[in-house]
Amino acid sequence: MGDDPTLVEQIQRDLQDVRWLGPGEIRSRARRRSQRKIVVATVVLALAGVSAVAVAAPRTSPPPGLPAAVPSAAPIRHEITTDALLQPADLSQQVDVQLSQSGLGEPVLLDHLLAACRTSQGRSAGWQMSILSRSQTLVPKRAPAILTESDGLVTQDLYRLVPEAATQLLATMDDLVAPCAEWNSVGEYKVGDATGTGSALHRWTVTRRDFAGDGAALLRHTGSQPVDQRTGRPIAASPRATSTAVVRVGDLITVLSLGQTGTEPALLRLAAVAARRMCAAANPTC
Repeated sequence: MGDDPTLVEQIQRDLQDVRWLGPGEIRSRARRRSQRKIVVATVVLALAGVSAVAVAAPRTSPPPGLPAAVPSAAPIRHEITTDALLQPADLSQQVDVQLSQSGLGEPVLLDHLLAACRTSQGRSAGWQMSILSRSQTLVPKRAPAILTESDGLVTQDLYRLVPEAATQLLATMDDLVAPCAEWNSVGEYKVGDATGTGSALHRWTVTRRDFAGDGAALLRHTGSQPVDQRTGRPIAASPRATSTAVVRVGDLITVLSLGQTGTEPALLRLAAVAARRMCAAANPTC
């Protein structure tokens, strides 16, 4: 045991390749990350009566411990290196910017608005907690300086969980979305100079299973056109249906979504590629 690294030493090694950002860049990336998650749902979030911060499921308990070591010839991997993420070469378009972040003890976020639906009913957000995480956004060449959901090519979050939690996440996906099979969000809105009370109907369904890795689920969100509750007049365009791929390989979970120009077949293809990338970093390896 004398040659084994301590927990502190291992975490220090895990974070050696993290580039610490200055305050200005942190604020800029936080704004960009919030935009790509909620830009299409701005009106919808207002109808839900919540903010992006309110539905981010802040951690209320300490993160779980690192996976216990088991007798094996292969070392137990704790860090998540960048080569476990999708790479620019995996995409059909050229990538100009690759934004990456790392975290400790983060919730496995599937959909901010799904969390709003659940918490509006007095339920927990339902997210599993991770040990370590990496997130990235791949942006095409000639993208504008301020990113929106339609500008990014791929958003990927990669999490390491306690093995049982990784398995449970996919096994309980149907139970997670069941309370939000149909959810009517009602709240105040402001669009231009117009204000009032609006409503919109949202639906979440798990549409496909086991298409990549050790297990996978395709989560689809659809929403009706938001309308003024008093007049019935539309207050925003109908949102585009969106799909999120959730893939498990060992104790790793990745959450993938595409920009507005992305298609479901493209998302499924990238999910399979992401699973192969995750293999070398997973416990156990593929």
